[in-house]
Amino acid sequence: MSADENIRLNKFISDSGFCSRREADQYIEEGRVSINGKDAKKGATVKPGDKVAVDGEPIRTKKPSDRPIYIAFNKPKGITTTTDSQDKKNIIDFIGYPKRIFPIGRLDNSSEGLIFLTNDGDIVNKILRADNNHEKEYVVMVDKPVTDDFVKQMSGGVRLFEGITKPAKVYQQGAKAFRIVLTQGWNRQIRRMCEALGYKVVTLKRVRIMNVKLEDLPVGHWRYLTMAEMKEINELLYGSSKTEEASAGVRAASKAGNKSAEDEYEQLLSEEEFGVKVHRVKPTTTAPSRTSAPRNPKARTERSPKASAAGSSSSSRPERKSKPAAGKNLKKKSEHTSNRTERSPKGSSTTRGSKPAGARASRPSADQNAKRGTRGRGRK
Repeated sequence: MSADENIRLNKFISDSGFCSRREADQYIEEGRVSINGKDAKKGATVKPGDKVAVDGEPIRTKKPSDRPIYIAFNKPKGITTTTDSQDKKNIIDFIGYPKRIFPIGRLDNSSEGLIFLTNDGDIVNKILRADNNHEKEYVVMVDKPVTDDFVKQMSGGVRLFEGITKPAKVYQQGAKAFRIVLTQGWNRQIRRMCEALGYKVVTLKRVRIMNVKLEDLPVGHWRYLTMAEMKEINELLYGSSKTEEASAGVRAASKAGNKSAEDEYEQLLSEEEFGVKVHRVKPTTTAPSRTSAPRNPKARTERSPKASAAGSSSSSRPERKSKPAAGKNLKKKSEHTSNRTERSPKGSSTTRGSKPAGARASRPSADQNAKRGTRGRGRK
């Protein structure tokens, strides 16, 4: 940025690689952006020497030596396509890339599939512009059978609150599945189109963006876009509207004799540290390592009766008692009694309910029974 030019605040944040312009506008509206310590407003400009911060974090301009990065990622369900660190499931923390990148566009939290990430703010605007008619392809599963009328209405345009959607290519994929190719990017567009026609989306997966296909990239993994893919993307983007500031920056870079973006990206792909084609996202938490030595299956041998009898070491495993034969109870009567003792009164040595032998009443004799009479016994 030269001394005599100003730049729009959202573009300044985007060019730094912090986030896309769309997210920068959102941060500005939420009052999370400041210029020289004062809250910034939408449409504000930045001049040389101004200090810009988002949530108190300083935004620094991208260095000329910073190489462009273009990543294709197979986003799982439940991951949010945002750079906002306040969201615990944001896509940036999930990938854990060592340099600052941000997603190109959005993919619903409940959807999965292909999404691009980059540090090149200029390419983001060109891809996201609906007027450029860049295709995005999805495979959709709905809750009831797809009919010819449904395919016709989805392809012709569906009325939503923003207006009627652009014509799309729709192909029936199965009884309850279809493919759709959009050149538009309204919020939750496919889901709302289906709801307007009485259908509910069960699963939604993006399988292609422009010339880049998801193919066999596993869920939760990412890879760098190839040079051939980037060359075709640049050809598809040729003629897309571009800001004056970005054009001036490209002209200045070419006059200075700096490396082209293609040369820098080719260097990135050729380096040893980026030599892996598909990168698996590492889990954030690692299981604690066991300190005990691993078991050796060959070391386990059967013990002979003599060895088990002679072995008196404390580390040896105790001999297992043999079970009694089925149907026989070998326990004695004394072994069946409970070991519980009944409580005795406090200060008494005798058990509860027991009486001394001398206190027991003697059984009456026959003569004493004769003196008692016949009352209560009935007449003979």
